[in-house]
Amino acid sequence: MPSPLVFAAIAVSVVITSFISGILGMAGGMILMGILLAFMPVPAAMMLHGVAQMAANGWRAWLWRGEVNWRVFRGFVVGALGVLSVFSLVQLAVSKPIAYLLLGTTPFIGSLLPRNFKLNVDKPWHPLICGVTCIAIQLLAGISGPLLDVFFVHSQMDRKQVVATKAIGQAFGHILKIFYFGVLLSTTQGVIEWWLACACVALAVFGTTLSRRVLEAMTDANFRAWTRRTVMATGLCYLGTGLYLLC
Repeated sequence: MPSPLVFAAIAVSVVITSFISGILGMAGGMILMGILLAFMPVPAAMMLHGVAQMAANGWRAWLWRGEVNWRVFRGFVVGALGVLSVFSLVQLAVSKPIAYLLLGTTPFIGSLLPRNFKLNVDKPWHPLICGVTCIAIQLLAGISGPLLDVFFVHSQMDRKQVVATKAIGQAFGHILKIFYFGVLLSTTQGVIEWWLACACVALAVFGTTLSRRVLEAMTDANFRAWTRRTVMATGLCYLGTGLYLLC
C-alpha cells in the first residue's frame, strides 16, 4: 500500500499527464510511466499505468468518437492481437533500467529510419504494422506513443482525427497490457490495490476532460511542434536515468 505522500504524487501525476495527453495525443503516458517506475516494481507500474492510461485514452476516444478513423483502428487491432499471442508464449518482463532505456529510445526511432522509408497509416498494411510494433514496445517499455506518432506524422488527418484515432488504439493497447501483466504473467509484483486503480481512473478522466478546450484552441502546426519537443525532451531524461541505473 503506497504512503499518503506517494499516493499524492501519483494522483497529481495522473491528472497532469492525462491533461498533456489530451492535448498532444501522447507524451503524458510516457511521463507517467517514468514516474510510476520510480515508486513501484516494473509489473506493478505497468499495471497501474495501464489502468490510468486506458481510462485517459478511452475517455479521450469517447470525447472525439466522431473523428476516429476506423480503418486504421481495425488494422491496428489485428497487429496488436498477433503480438500479444507471441508475448503470451515468451512471458517477458524487463528490468527497471532497461525499461527506462526503452522509454528514452522510443522518441528517436523515427529519426533512425531511412528518409525514403515513411511509415504512414494512410497506406495499406501500415495500420497492421503499427499495431505489431507499437504493442511490442508497449509490453516491453509500457508506452508506445512516440513510436505511434511516427505512423501519423505524415498522414493527411487533422489534429482531432490524429488524437481520436491514436486514443482508441492506445486504449486498446493498454487493455492488452493489463491483461498481459495482470493475467498472463504470474507474479505478485503486478498486484495493485483496487482503490488505487479506481482513483487513477477517475483522475485520468478528470485530467482528460480539462484538456478538450486547449486542443480546440490549438492549430495543427502548434500541435505537431509541441508534440515533438515534449517527447524528445522526455526521452533524453529517461535515457539519462536508464544509464545512471545501469552504472
